[in-house]
Amino acid sequence: MPRWLPRAMVLALSLVAAFQLGSWAFHQLIGLLVNVLIAFFLALAIEPAVSWMASRGLRRGFATFLVFFGVLIGVAGFVTLMGSMLAGQIVRMVEGLPEYFDSVISWVNTTFHTELKRVDIQEGLLRSDWLQRYVQNSATGVLDVSAQVLGGLFQLLTITLFSFYFAADGPRLRRALCSVLPPARQAEVLRAWEIAVDKTGGYLYSRGLMALISGVAHYVLLEYLDVNYAPVLAVWVGLVSQFIPTIGTYLAGALPMLIAFTENPWYALWVLIFVVIYQQFENYMLQPKLTAKTVDVHPAVAFGSVIAGTALLGAVGALIAIPAVATLQAFLGAYVKRYDVTDDPRVQGHRGRGPSRALARARRMLQQRRQPKPEEGGGSS
Repeated sequence: MPRWLPRAMVLALSLVAAFQLGSWAFHQLIGLLVNVLIAFFLALAIEPAVSWMASRGLRRGFATFLVFFGVLIGVAGFVTLMGSMLAGQIVRMVEGLPEYFDSVISWVNTTFHTELKRVDIQEGLLRSDWLQRYVQNSATGVLDVSAQVLGGLFQLLTITLFSFYFAADGPRLRRALCSVLPPARQAEVLRAWEIAVDKTGGYLYSRGLMALISGVAHYVLLEYLDVNYAPVLAVWVGLVSQFIPTIGTYLAGALPMLIAFTENPWYALWVLIFVVIYQQFENYMLQPKLTAKTVDVHPAVAFGSVIAGTALLGAVGALIAIPAVATLQAFLGAYVKRYDVTDDPRVQGHRGRGPSRALARARRMLQQRRQPKPEEGGGSS
């Protein structure tokens, strides 16, 4: 046996064991790593506000606390308004359910010549095995829902703490990172950090401005139709349509349509038409102008990045995909050499004229070469 074989076997087994251990640790910590990634992008988003307050003399930690406190007040107010609206709608639906039930029974009796009564149907439902099984499953499902709520609260607390530390100790974190790098690499890291802050903050700024415009536009429509809870529904449409990628528009428009339908079915149709028209206006007129200087990502690239982010990290990847791609695009743009584009008509999409002219020019040159040259010095006597 060669002397190097045992060492090679031990080294190979050690590498396999290290890989297995690293894979196991990565899968165990994937939740924490995702939370840290979310917290990092949240810290980048509030970095401009915190830095502005710090430049005015406030301590960076206190400035970060003020920003988080403002965000918390806004979220709490939004949740409270939505909860009151939903509770009011549920109460109205429950109060009107007996009348709706009687109308359905009357229609069935008139159409199918039956003699159904609401009391008999209620007693049959109360004595049915299906209802008992549903109540038992709901009772056991309460524990699962409670565990999920507690887990979500713990995850939210983790993200909040990490983002607070990243924002409050941003300069210290940058110094610690740059201290292990040579000066040239330090400049690149700091530049990448600055680009990430600008693009993430610009993304949230543009989305917030579009949410405000969308909320005002939908509020005018809902108030004109005299739909209940118009201010709350407008806030819902503005936030959900802008900060939930891809499906946010449909989720945002579904709730106002449902509330409008309870008022008048025609109102729901008007809301649907307005949502579709406004979405086209936003996609082709409003969004390109607002995001040209902040994010500057092509719509196709943004859509592809959202799909890729969703495939990798789910909803979290969908939220951070666009600012991440904008940051990467801006950072790589500084290292990609660009040249002046030729004046060829094909660059402008005129494919019919460019090739035909070039082909005609080539044919004329070929014909000139094939023509016999005139004899030199030959004259007529």
